[in-house]
Amino acid sequence: MNTNNNVYTVVYSTVIVVIVAAILAFAAQALKPKQDANIKADTISQMLSAAQFATKDELSKIGNDAVLAEYSKYIKEAYTINGEGQKVRDLDLASREIVDNLKAQNTNLKKGKEVELPVYIFDQAGKPVTVVPVYGAGLWGPVWGYIAFKDDLKTVAGAFFDHESETPGLGAKIKDDPEFRGKFVGKVAAWASDKVLSIVKGASANNQVDAITGATMTSNGLGAAIETWLNAYKPFFSAKAAAAGSQTMEE
Repeated sequence: MNTNNNVYTVVYSTVIVVIVAAILAFAAQALKPKQDANIKADTISQMLSAAQFATKDELSKIGNDAVLAEYSKYIKEAYTINGEGQKVRDLDLASREIVDNLKAQNTNLKKGKEVELPVYIFDQAGKPVTVVPVYGAGLWGPVWGYIAFKDDLKTVAGAFFDHESETPGLGAKIKDDPEFRGKFVGKVAAWASDKVLSIVKGASANNQVDAITGATMTSNGLGAAIETWLNAYKPFFSAKAAAAGSQTMEE
């Protein structure tokens, strides 16, 4: 075969491309279970951190298996709800099933489509802590996280946030700065308001958290994410609080 003609070059290039593609596809398939395990453990670590069981750094050091064990130790209920706040289905506790398609759910929320939002209820020293996710757009990419509420269903027990590509030292503080996350603790969700929990400069109300100086766009993006998602959870929390109040009165 003449290795200098165009036909040989095309055939050779095609074969090389097919071989490389096959190798990459095989590697991706082989690594997928490990990648899925890492994503699940990381997501659960964020929930546990929001609920104040441990810091994210502490959980990252103990490994995936230990993180999953911690989840099983403290989780009491996990299920999804629809836009009316009604339970759709239980999540399997034995397999530590979680909902990780937050981006798709966020799109559905914005378009007014049907949603299936996760609710995670942990036992914290004999009292329930309810953890729900938020998701939205920061300055350079998506931002997301989890907010935990105490047994009164309105006082924030803790929060954890993450991002894809926010500016180090500025927008990235939503994840890197414990002081920022700490500002959420003790804040009170105003479920009767459109601004359930807001991030604003010069926060002064119980349902307001002070924005990050020099990171206006990231603060606004995270604030919008929190506003969108907590408004979506409003029917659920309102109904649950009303039921708890009725039960207290009966007792």
